[in-house]
Amino acid sequence: MRLKDKVVVLTGASSGIGKEVTLLFAKEGANIVAAARRLEKLNDLVEIDKRKEYAGEIYPVETDVTKDEDIEQLIDMTIEKYGRIDVLINNAGVLDNYQSVEHVDDDTWYNIFDVNVHGLMKLTRKAIPFMRKNKSGVIINTASVGGLHGMRGGLGYVATKHAVVGMSKNIAYMYANEGIRCNVVAPGNIATDISKKIKEPDMETLDKLMAGYKLFPVAGDPKDLAKTYLYLASDDSTFVNGAVIVVDGGWTAY
Repeated sequence: MRLKDKVVVLTGASSGIGKEVTLLFAKEGANIVAAARRLEKLNDLVEIDKRKEYAGEIYPVETDVTKDEDIEQLIDMTIEKYGRIDVLINNAGVLDNYQSVEHVDDDTWYNIFDVNVHGLMKLTRKAIPFMRKNKSGVIINTASVGGLHGMRGGLGYVATKHAVVGMSKNIAYMYANEGIRCNVVAPGNIATDISKKIKEPDMETLDKLMAGYKLFPVAGDPKDLAKTYLYLASDDSTFVNGAVIVVDGGWTAY
């Protein structure tokens, strides 16, 4: 019960990493405002929560982080229901089509920045005044090893995840004296369905990426990764701030 009665806002909650984080946090006693575009998937999480009789509550809110009105509604509904925000997890994200700078199209470029960067910034901007009011708060942003290395995705994906790391460090230092921490989780290859949304990838880029991937072709389990978010959200990590925690099974150690 490391998160007993904590109020957590988590985007990208309907599948993959977000789903496992939501369920683990509910087991640990948190009240999670679970946000994603697919409401039916969020409702499935609520049913799991009820069936397993977890200590925490999962409260689903249909949210598209590229829409300002959805971001406003998400935070307003959280405050209306719970009165505060203890933890914000910016986990919603999309891949590009592994496009190089030569082949990236404007629609893909702007969309990936809208989701991975602009949505994260706007949601944090909306939530942080409530954390400042309480003189405490935890922000956890999902980046990627693509935010630390140049060839762990297409140009757009790598650029956005580098931006996530930079923004997180800025936020961490800016609000450290107000009891607010901001850290980054940088997953490696995790077994989720995010890559299934890729259509017509740039094979020249993908072939070069796969050359490095084949050196360590082991996919991690989202359930294992969720434990890192639990550590960062809990009081076990009270002096961890501005950190980037790589969870990749040793892929980038090669």
